[in-house]
Amino acid sequence: MDQFSFLNAAHTAYFAELYDQYLQHPDSVEPSWRAFFQGFDFGVKESQEEQELRPVPNSQVVQSNNASPSVAPVELPEELKKEFKVVQLIDAYRTRGHLFTKTNPVRERRKYAPTLDIDNFGLSQADLEMTFSAGEILDLGKTTLKNIIDHLQKVYCASIGVEYMHMRKPEEIKWIQNWLNVNENKPQFTPKQKKQILNKLTQAVGFESFLHTKFVGQKRFSLEGGESLIPGLDALIEKAAEKGVKEFVMGMAHRGRLNTLTNIFGKAPKDIFSEFEGKDYEQEFFDGDVKYHLGWTSCRKTDSGKGITLNIAPNPSHLETVGPVVEGITRSKQDRHYLDTPKAVLPIVVHGDAAIAGQGVVYETIQMAQLDGYKTQGTIHVVVNNQIGFTTNYLDARSSTYCTDVAKVTLSPVLHVNADDTEAVVHAMLFALDYRMEFGKDVFIDLLGYRKYGHNEGDEPRFTQPKLYKAIAKHKNPKEIYKEQLLSQGVIDQAYAEELEKEYKAFLEQDFESSKKEDTTIITPIMQEEWEGLSYGSETEMMQKVDTNYDQEKLDRVAKRITQLPEGKKFLKKITRLIKARENMYFEKNQLDWGLAELLAYGSLLEEGHDVRMTGQDVERGTFSHRHAVLKVEESEEEIILHNKITEDQGELYIYNSLLSEYAVLGFDYGYAMADPNVLTIWEAQFGDFSNGAQIVIDQYISSAEDKWKLQNGLVMLLPHGYEGQGAEHSSARMERYLQLCAKDNMYVANCTTPANFFHLLRRQIKSNFRKPLIVFTPKSLLRHPKVVSTKQELAEGSFKPLIDDQVENPKNIKSLVFCMGKFYYDLLERKEKEGRDDVALVRLEQLFPLPMNEIKETIAKYNNAEEVVWAQEEPRNMGAWSHLLLHLDEAKSFRVASRKFYGAPAAGSATRFKKRHNKVIDIVFDKTQDK
Repeated sequence: MDQFSFLNAAHTAYFAELYDQYLQHPDSVEPSWRAFFQGFDFGVKESQEEQELRPVPNSQVVQSNNASPSVAPVELPEELKKEFKVVQLIDAYRTRGHLFTKTNPVRERRKYAPTLDIDNFGLSQADLEMTFSAGEILDLGKTTLKNIIDHLQKVYCASIGVEYMHMRKPEEIKWIQNWLNVNENKPQFTPKQKKQILNKLTQAVGFESFLHTKFVGQKRFSLEGGESLIPGLDALIEKAAEKGVKEFVMGMAHRGRLNTLTNIFGKAPKDIFSEFEGKDYEQEFFDGDVKYHLGWTSCRKTDSGKGITLNIAPNPSHLETVGPVVEGITRSKQDRHYLDTPKAVLPIVVHGDAAIAGQGVVYETIQMAQLDGYKTQGTIHVVVNNQIGFTTNYLDARSSTYCTDVAKVTLSPVLHVNADDTEAVVHAMLFALDYRMEFGKDVFIDLLGYRKYGHNEGDEPRFTQPKLYKAIAKHKNPKEIYKEQLLSQGVIDQAYAEELEKEYKAFLEQDFESSKKEDTTIITPIMQEEWEGLSYGSETEMMQKVDTNYDQEKLDRVAKRITQLPEGKKFLKKITRLIKARENMYFEKNQLDWGLAELLAYGSLLEEGHDVRMTGQDVERGTFSHRHAVLKVEESEEEIILHNKITEDQGELYIYNSLLSEYAVLGFDYGYAMADPNVLTIWEAQFGDFSNGAQIVIDQYISSAEDKWKLQNGLVMLLPHGYEGQGAEHSSARMERYLQLCAKDNMYVANCTTPANFFHLLRRQIKSNFRKPLIVFTPKSLLRHPKVVSTKQELAEGSFKPLIDDQVENPKNIKSLVFCMGKFYYDLLERKEKEGRDDVALVRLEQLFPLPMNEIKETIAKYNNAEEVVWAQEEPRNMGAWSHLLLHLDEAKSFRVASRKFYGAPAAGSATRFKKRHNKVIDIVFDKTQDK
């Protein structure tokens, strides 16, 4: 008797469903059944030729992690064997159907093998009319193979290709399959909805056509070839409002940005026309930016009457930089306004195909998606896929099959959509929304279209893609395609379509005429409602003293809270000693070190109701083990943040170790600070040397955003800096680069030498009535230096000092006035005390920008008997602050300089050489004859 004869009497649908489950999630199947199916697969492989799929690295059948190295073939009844083959066919469509879709509007798709032909699955034409229980997997019931294939073709191989079988959670895969099976992945829009789609297409096409006519040859980075993005976004916003979304935060590059600003965000066309005409800005104090970089905030009322706020972040030409900024803005809004309903803020990032594949910051940002410190409950990523990057063909732009393959990092679903099929685009957008709202995860839409002109409207694309652009020249735009579709369906008539076009063109003409009456252009910053009550700070205002005092009794209470461990929990002995030492520092010795002063600054702001956010690599403990803001219970590793237990109605300390990224993390925290000026937002580099990994954010946002986009930002960057024999990559935060970026009133730069001054510097960030980025070069060895201490009175009653004078009995006795900064001051102080050089005054420059000009000049005048004024720095002559002083301080031209010589690397790798050079500079400070 056949050992599998019992299968003949069983319900074949059960086995088909079980085999389908095995193919998708092998380890979810009971072990004996898994072994059975492995045997069947082995038998199939033995009887069929091995076929290779190129270039996609997905195997036809998913194998279990627990597959046996030696599996015996299984012989099944013919009927059941064919059922399993149909299940394999279904699985292949789900896994590889996206490779055989009709998603490219202007090119033939690349060919992939093996195909989905039934011959490749041991089935034949004779089987097409046979009925199979496997149809129940697709909610078709028992049906013919022909019907099953027809269904699979419509779901997986039409205008939408879906990648989702790489995902690992069965409930997400099942949800996607159920969603796709509804109406066979085809939208079922009402005539009203179809007319709205046509209306938005008419606007998208009409806007580009109008600009092309009125501003001939000007750069606008048109959306032509991808106009279906506009009705897609419109439908997304309408539906999202119904699902409880209150705010959108969008980031996108230049392609299609003007169209989106007008037809989605509601920016008046006349304002865009004024920008095209190159008019000067209404305000004198900033320089502005090109029209396709500007941000915007608007409030929109949906068709269902719900209000929704739309924000589009300003962006530089550096592609994909805006991505992490958008995520930071979103998280900030979620933390401040929607802590209990974070999905109410929805981030959308619009990418280009070349950029999403080529820019590493995309990978960094996507890696944040599920991290506690950075997650935003899912982002909708939309790629406006032109199939080209400037002049580079997509085959030269990536090694991956798709530009969106980075989505697989986070196991996110990807929908590839033909941009000519506007209803499919809208359908895909609604899928993305539903998935995000259901699971709080990222989802990607690859909008496959084309670019009608070159990279910009003055570029000639036929130089590099003559064949492609010959096809594009003959191709109808999405509006014409959809209009013909609706005409054939009887949804509209020709007169209706013409009236839409006429009305929109008249609207644009009216705004065009209005724009001519405007003499200047007004730039409106985004999220103004968050910045009410704050002003723009001039350089003069930046130098004014800010009251950063903090009541002594309150400081005592804060200190008590953060120096007492909770009872009933066991901590490492080192932690217990550390917290006890802090308590003694404050309450017994009254000698507060750097770490305690920093923690007290945060505690004081928290007690006053401000949140504090701090991220960066290893910030919870601190790179140099000085902070310990997050304590771990020894046995359970429960995290304890003493700062969050100060008072009942205090702010919250959000402190997170970041992923090993500078670029995306700094961009994220910049966005976070942009959205909430009342939070002290801090990013700390592991070593200051590594901050140049985020140079694009520093150059394009931190140093210039206020000048370009009227954006204030109070982000604090803490950059450990100091020459201590650790080599070229662990010595210098490249202070000279930050100082070179300083101009007028764009940011603060400081290099503090006392815990009290750092305390007041941090508090000043929040207590000022304006916001500027703050760059602080922070210490390493000084964290535990016996002389680097302050008293509690200096914290409570003091203020930030941009310059700290020497304490000398008689200034008349000073022969050498030495200006210095940071850690180097203590090196010089040690030599001064060792040699008894009472004729030398060491004056610390604590704020490097804006320079305290009055204090510097007053100090020079005070020591009018000095024979020389010296600028002393431990950095090489071509680095550090020396060149900065020459640019901004006329008196510096007469200073004697004591520094290392000119070097290409910041420091020597040899400890011996380091000491030799370092001591040489100190020698030169005290004896100019040593400078040879």
